[in-house]
Amino acid sequence: MDNRVLFTLAGAGILIGVGSAAYYGIERAAQPPVFNPAPNPYRSGLYANGIVQSDQANGTDTALYPEVAGTVVRIAVTEGQSVKHGDILIILDDSVQRATAEQLGAQAQAAKSSLAALRAQPRPESLAVVSAQLEVAEATYKMNKDTFDKLANINRLNPELISREQLDTAANALRVAAANLGVAGKQYNLTKAGAWSYDIQAQAQQYSALEKAYASALALQQKYTLRAPVDGTILSIQTAVGSYVSAQGTYDTVSGGNVPLIIMGGGAGDQLTVRCYIDEILIHRLALNSNTPAQLFIRGTNTSIPLQFVRVQPYVSPKIQLSSARTERVDLRVLPVIFRLKKPHGVPLYPGQLVDVYIGAPASAADQH
Repeated sequence: MDNRVLFTLAGAGILIGVGSAAYYGIERAAQPPVFNPAPNPYRSGLYANGIVQSDQANGTDTALYPEVAGTVVRIAVTEGQSVKHGDILIILDDSVQRATAEQLGAQAQAAKSSLAALRAQPRPESLAVVSAQLEVAEATYKMNKDTFDKLANINRLNPELISREQLDTAANALRVAAANLGVAGKQYNLTKAGAWSYDIQAQAQQYSALEKAYASALALQQKYTLRAPVDGTILSIQTAVGSYVSAQGTYDTVSGGNVPLIIMGGGAGDQLTVRCYIDEILIHRLALNSNTPAQLFIRGTNTSIPLQFVRVQPYVSPKIQLSSARTERVDLRVLPVIFRLKKPHGVPLYPGQLVDVYIGAPASAADQH
């Protein structure tokens, strides 16, 4: 290749490099922030991440999972709706369990009828039959006895009139009649005594077992209806009619994991709570009481709302609460602190929303100097 071409290409490359360096080296003015960061309103305030929750006496918002697996056939509530304890929220397909319960119920009723039949023995009709059989046996015995007695008297008066064979035949007939009378008497006594106590006890146990199995099947059938465990508000419905759900929840097409069917909050009052997480390295600076000042700052706005201290959740845990990433490896641990606030008018604030919280704290030794 001609040396002039090589020198020309090298020169062009140098010019492009110098031009690019000059262009990218121009200092540009910084872009203004989308919103101003929340300022610390206290001289020694402690910062904490917070998450808004509905106001509840204990714990956090309620995540509802079904105790059985099935297909959703009806959703009886809407998001934002207030519900009472025991109200129906979601109904799952219970056709198989309902049929099982009905089958066990029918078996229990059949066992109950059999037990009643045993306890009602003897039947008047059966007792009448064996009584009649006993009367026939008694009459047959009396007839054969009379015949034998007559033949025996004749034989005693004149042995030549009655043969020995006739007398033996009459004696045998009497013995057979006596045996039949004994059997008829025992059959009468057996029928009159009714069912054997052990048969009644066995049938009673079988009925009890089937009745309990039926009650258990009914209780399991009721679990196909998800009801509100407490008074509250429906914050989120995370399933749909036709979705298959289980005790692990329902599949979330966004996150690809299992989530609860419904998330419930506290009542529909004008109070909310903020659960904020204090880094463990700042815990020693906390001095929390009913007079501890604290403020909430809504991200993206200049709005701040005063907070009232409620309680501390006295358990320091890994800092994964805000992301819910259970597999996240976290070295820092945090202490949950709960504050209450009144819902602001005209300011959108919802459970689950992340906010910034500043808590007033006594000045540290470094601050005092």
